[in-house]
Amino acid sequence: MPPHIISPAFRLHQSTRDSTPTSTLSERGLPEPVRRAARTTRVLIIDDDVDATARLRGVLQEEGFRVDADTQAPHPFARRAFDGYSLIIVDVMSERVKGLDGLGHIRANSALPVLVLTALGDEAHLIAGLDIGADDYVVKPCRPREVVARVRALLRRTRVSAALRGVAEVLSSGGLTMWPGQRRAEWRGEPLKLTSTEFNLLEVLLREVGRPVSKTDLSIRALGRAPVRYERSIDVHLCSVRRKLGVRPDGRPRIQAVYLHGYQLLKEW
Repeated sequence: MPPHIISPAFRLHQSTRDSTPTSTLSERGLPEPVRRAARTTRVLIIDDDVDATARLRGVLQEEGFRVDADTQAPHPFARRAFDGYSLIIVDVMSERVKGLDGLGHIRANSALPVLVLTALGDEAHLIAGLDIGADDYVVKPCRPREVVARVRALLRRTRVSAALRGVAEVLSSGGLTMWPGQRRAEWRGEPLKLTSTEFNLLEVLLREVGRPVSKTDLSIRALGRAPVRYERSIDVHLCSVRRKLGVRPDGRPRIQAVYLHGYQLLKEW
């Protein structure tokens, strides 16, 4: 992810900002490359719950992350509010966020990875959040360590993509073309708009075009983590990609579900 200059247009409440320790007991237990990467990573938390935010912020800081917490700013989605950050954690149930509308504002103004916190665990709400552009979600009440693990997984995916930028690799099948290093995709010669997670999933399927890919492989290779039992985020993201690609002349979707296994991108000539 290219570095950004932090904009003075966005001011977090001073009581929620303080310096991150350069080394903590938890951080010293991590491999040096992980510690070094975390210390250069800035995370923004948008949540009205001051106590829960303080706990999560503390755990992230223990792991070496630089963390800003916005619990009071009246306009959390001000222009350039996200400059300088590598990832956003947002509670969509926050009064200022106004539910999934707030998530839509974030996605309209930023391509950063977004981890959603929500007290609503029903499937329809989670599917709607993923559909709007969330990269992952955790249902509250949640364990801070689980959130940290999700943050690391999202950042791993982002950094792998950043490392590939400039590599002239081109993947294609039929009317679909992807440039993984540039995070760019085209469908029938037109730009194909994908969220970060949709891009990762479609890239994995395109690399294995014509062959079924298990949900476990998709989760590890595209989401950067092992699958969670009963989780449907992969299904929701691929449902969105299916709509964007349309159906084949024979009426079949270009991405097919393989019963009790995973998904397959059908080969086209």
